[in-house]
Amino acid sequence: MINNVTLVGRLTRDVDLRYTTPNGKAVANFGLAVNRPFKNANGEYEADFINCQAWGKQAENLANYMKKGNQIGVVGRIQTRNYENNEGKRVYVTEVVAEQVVFLESRKSHQQQQVNAANNEINQHTTPSQNQQVDV
Repeated sequence: MINNVTLVGRLTRDVDLRYTTPNGKAVANFGLAVNRPFKNANGEYEADFINCQAWGKQAENLANYMKKGNQIGVVGRIQTRNYENNEGKRVYVTEVVAEQVVFLESRKSHQQQQVNAANNEINQHTTPSQNQQVDV
């Protein structure tokens, strides 16, 4: 049987790290935004938002070193499960269980990208008259 998934994307939120009881094994839940390889009718790329899970030391490393917006690679398998919620309704969940996680950028490079994006935003909203000196 083959159940293998390879994804490259950006974290949609900070990693949620928890520990199971009673043995205390680390489990991390995270979302991954993965761009589609084609443009839509408006000429824009769309993304799929995929729920993922990592276990053990890999989960702890992910939570400690990666934050929302960081790019990572995930190799794993698709897993489905279901449970009954508080209202008595059956909830079905499909997620990728990560067997390998690769950090594709450092925290420092991501922080520099955020600074550059902020500077670009400032520059786009600054009119030329705000940057010019006026001689009186």
